[in-house]
Amino acid sequence: MSPLPSVEFVIPVLNEERALPVCIERLHGFLGETMQAYDWRIVVADNGSTDRTPAVCAELSHKYEGVGYLRLEERGRGRALRTAWLASDADYLCYMDVDLSTELEAIPPLIDSLAKGGFDLAIGSRLKKGANVVGRTLKREVVSRCYNLIIRSMFFVRFRDAQCGFKAISRKAARELAPLVLDNGWFFDTELLILAEKNDYRIFELPVKWTDDPDTRVKIVKTAYDDMVGLFRLRFGGLRSASKRLKR
Repeated sequence: MSPLPSVEFVIPVLNEERALPVCIERLHGFLGETMQAYDWRIVVADNGSTDRTPAVCAELSHKYEGVGYLRLEERGRGRALRTAWLASDADYLCYMDVDLSTELEAIPPLIDSLAKGGFDLAIGSRLKKGANVVGRTLKREVVSRCYNLIIRSMFFVRFRDAQCGFKAISRKAARELAPLVLDNGWFFDTELLILAEKNDYRIFELPVKWTDDPDTRVKIVKTAYDDMVGLFRLRFGGLRSASKRLKR
């Protein structure tokens, strides 16, 4: 009998000593109940935490089977994801934010779209028809919709939500695309998706139930500025340069 397809779930964290144990308990329990068709594991990617997060990671890896962690001294969610993905030998790689804002019931169809549907990337969407967003402030909703409208206007892409912290990618696509993504922060997701679609990778967009985290660490103004800088970098030469270096 052939081995089960493998999936690695990456949780990027920065100073999350309190939220991390809750996240791992919920996620580990859910995967144990619903993902029997896959050989799964969880990896916590700690990017530069200065609180007890490293110690908590070690404790959780001993408490739960199939939970590991890696430590990066430099910060940046994009850097953490790239490092974890390129170090992994799993067939499929999934990541989600530590607050688990996306309902976990979306995990099986997200992974199945890669393993059974033939897609290269799969993303959760809060803006696609059928999504259910709970507790989001008007300010964050307007900023998100405007940002994604700008992306679609500048690059004529089909995906609707670049920023939802709930995505999966095949190992092949990750190894081809991740080294070409220059951003190490929050723009990593957007850059990855634009590069993927413009080079004919198949992207599956799944409407999800998403509950806003009132304790989010995202700084809206700074993140929006950095995102716009990234979009203009891609629009004026960056996308063309990365696409030329892409070897498929």
